[in-house]
Amino acid sequence: MASKFRINQLRALSSTVFHGIGDSRYQHSIRAPRNLYHIRHFSDASSPQLSPAGSSLAPPQNAELQTASRPEKIDRNASTTSSVNQLELSKFAAIADTWWDSEGPFKPLHALNPTRVSFIRSTLCRHFRRDPCSVRPFEGLKFVDVGCGGGILSEPLARMGATVTGIDIVDKNIKIARVHADLDPVTSTIEYCCTTAENLVEQRKEFDAVIASEVIEHVADPAGFCQSLAALTVPKGATVISTINRSMRAFATAIVAAEYILRWLPKGTHQWSSLLTPEELVLILQRASISVEEMAGFVYNPLTGQWSLSDDISVNYIAYGTKNSRQTD
Repeated sequence: MASKFRINQLRALSSTVFHGIGDSRYQHSIRAPRNLYHIRHFSDASSPQLSPAGSSLAPPQNAELQTASRPEKIDRNASTTSSVNQLELSKFAAIADTWWDSEGPFKPLHALNPTRVSFIRSTLCRHFRRDPCSVRPFEGLKFVDVGCGGGILSEPLARMGATVTGIDIVDKNIKIARVHADLDPVTSTIEYCCTTAENLVEQRKEFDAVIASEVIEHVADPAGFCQSLAALTVPKGATVISTINRSMRAFATAIVAAEYILRWLPKGTHQWSSLLTPEELVLILQRASISVEEMAGFVYNPLTGQWSLSDDISVNYIAYGTKNSRQTD
């Protein structure tokens, strides 16, 4: 039986006050429309087995020197704009070599990846009216993976048939991603580029689906970042964002436990004040002409070491929205 997430709690948005976003435009109460959400429902259809993100195939040593040259369709020399947080950039540049080490600093992302892919597959198959049982349901669709890192999400999307562009501001991440993608003819079609979402907007790029997973908590201007994501999404296209809630439970588990006790992540990977609550994310997206349709939480089972989709959005959560046919100013 499909799990259902009723988003009645979030309809209390009329009294929400923003904190920690860094944009005075959002430091006041905003009333949310009553019909903002639909019921969260998961696909009951079984999905074909996907290749795991944490593949044992690791990039060769000196991967930067072995990167195959390929023509770029995107201007990689465009100037970096305001959403880039230089401190966050340096953090991820320092551990870029470990993206495909399933036991390294990105081990939690490798463990989480099948579950977030499941949510993306389920929601986008419904959105684009594709067969969820198909091996390649996204044939003919253009996706962009914003903040793609080493490509652990871009590759499953490509295997599901999408024409994927992966972008990241860390050049080392892009080089690692290219090397790993070239190990498989299916994923070698991914176009990786060291650039920002804002630069793609300047180049008037558009995609059927825009995905930013575990990224928004690391940008300097979440509101501006979401405006860029909306601009990259075609009218009536889809936007998917996953992140961590700014809750005391998230502070205890995603920061204190994960970074300081269990050492799953390097210390300082996440700043609690930079996290967004679901209410804040919904309203920021609403201002960017993205209507959130579904939301689900990710819950970790320490006994099995696996993640699953849940009604619980108190720590990790993912949201799927659609772009209005006309974008507001």
